[in-house]
Amino acid sequence: MPAKMYDAIVIGSGITGGWAAKELGEKGLQTLVLEAGRPVEPEKDYVEHVPSWEKKFRGMGDRTLLAKDQFVQSKSTGVDEWNSKFFVNDRENPYTTEAGNPFLWIRGRQVGGRSIIWGRQTYRWSDLDFEANLKEGIATDWPIRYKDIAPWYDHVEDFIGVTGQREGLPQLPDGKFLPPMEMTCAELLVKDAIAKHFPGERMMTIGRAAILTQPHRGRLPCHYCGPCSRGCITRSYFSSLNSTLPAALATGKVTVRPFSVAHSLIVDPKNNKKVEGVRIVDGQTREALEFRAKVVFLCASTIESARLLMNSATAEFPNGLANSSGELGHNLMDHVMGAGAYGVIAGNEDRTTRGNRPNGIYVPRFRNVNQKHPDFVRGYGFQGGGSREGWHRGSRQAGIGAEFKQSLRTPGPWEMSFGGFGECLPHHENYVELDKAERDAWGIPVAKINVKWRENELALLKDMQVTASEMLEAAGAKEIGTYDEKCAPGLTIHEMGTARMGRDPKTSVLNAHNQAHDIKNLFITDGACMASSSCVNPSLTYMALTARACDYAVTAMKRGEL
Repeated sequence: MPAKMYDAIVIGSGITGGWAAKELGEKGLQTLVLEAGRPVEPEKDYVEHVPSWEKKFRGMGDRTLLAKDQFVQSKSTGVDEWNSKFFVNDRENPYTTEAGNPFLWIRGRQVGGRSIIWGRQTYRWSDLDFEANLKEGIATDWPIRYKDIAPWYDHVEDFIGVTGQREGLPQLPDGKFLPPMEMTCAELLVKDAIAKHFPGERMMTIGRAAILTQPHRGRLPCHYCGPCSRGCITRSYFSSLNSTLPAALATGKVTVRPFSVAHSLIVDPKNNKKVEGVRIVDGQTREALEFRAKVVFLCASTIESARLLMNSATAEFPNGLANSSGELGHNLMDHVMGAGAYGVIAGNEDRTTRGNRPNGIYVPRFRNVNQKHPDFVRGYGFQGGGSREGWHRGSRQAGIGAEFKQSLRTPGPWEMSFGGFGECLPHHENYVELDKAERDAWGIPVAKINVKWRENELALLKDMQVTASEMLEAAGAKEIGTYDEKCAPGLTIHEMGTARMGRDPKTSVLNAHNQAHDIKNLFITDGACMASSSCVNPSLTYMALTARACDYAVTAMKRGEL
């Protein structure tokens, strides 16, 4: 029997793969979604309401098992005894790095990908971001501007549901928001102090998050239980598993195939600038299989997508498929984080919080917005929050007995913290290549990651500490301390940039519609497509670009161009 020909194949089922499946299915395309990992059953796998005393290690985790199987993944503060199953086994999924330049690659391989465990912060880019490369002569110009993606931001926000407060800032465009979450009394105090002491420069707002504050499209609002990264049985936060994949499957046009480890793309033997399918290794049987389609959407994640294209090299493209520019794998970026300040906010001892708000505050970028900074380009924003520590602080304190336990019933003082997230510049020398000397559990050559922070990123980390402490001081905070955790690249889990968009096929891999310059029926819409990194969380932009690319692809198919 001849193999079934699909209209489209989507590789990956995470943030972008879910959106590609939904958009293509709703537009009538017979679509196959290939996911490397296992299926997830929310009723069984979501464990956000399981208390620590029901866990074998009381929530502290099996350190022996983590050291054996998740020695990289456990470096992320998001990994715990409940949700470690949503992160990869590092022995089965190895990679290599350049000596002295660590990269912590945090991954999730299951239906829904990392959208099950993401931080849910949801911000629009502005033309301050899209125009920066051109104005500063760095890397390559973005082939789009805010006006090109704004309708697609609307489209995505309307579907996923985003809580936030309109602020009217040009560097952080407002979106289609659900009602905002409330700030704590300590946060309101600091917010007012920032407005008073830094007028026209700095401000603080509540975080913008893909979490529901009211019923939305059949999903229930958040009930503030707190541990979102363990799943959400009420589907109150957006994930592809909770939202886009169910919508895709409802079309009757979409098939999701788990345990499908993509090996390489199949090039049309009659036309070396066209792909006709995907080779996979079955994750359970190790059987090699092939699937055919008219168009392929690569949504495997930034490094995996580059790895897959490199493993698809041909005589025409010896350094990786769709790589006539030589830029495939290069310009890898991640947001620089781990620096900021904290302090104690006196007063309001008669007030505390109720529930566990799954969101924090946000201080939008203020450096290099209206005035050029002498020490660095671009900038950073702050995430953080103000709260009182509860009884959990007892695990770090000396004490025993009834009196000690009673003391923990009274919350600690109000504390406020700011943690910076800064833009990483695109450098050709930060890159991914294939390491053919090592293979993963499915026999596929692994990625070798060569990346390090450079002068501009290090300058941002230093400035984060200064400005965060300035804002705390302005608010009258006591016991102010600064920190720099020296986080390695990768730990922010915002990796992007290995197959960038651009105007010129000689300096970029993709055009303005995420279509490969060299392979017209290949689209890449995950983080690989990014030409710069901004300083805001990128997932909303990935989703909007994906929906936009799907619309373009289907229109082109109807015109007979693909």
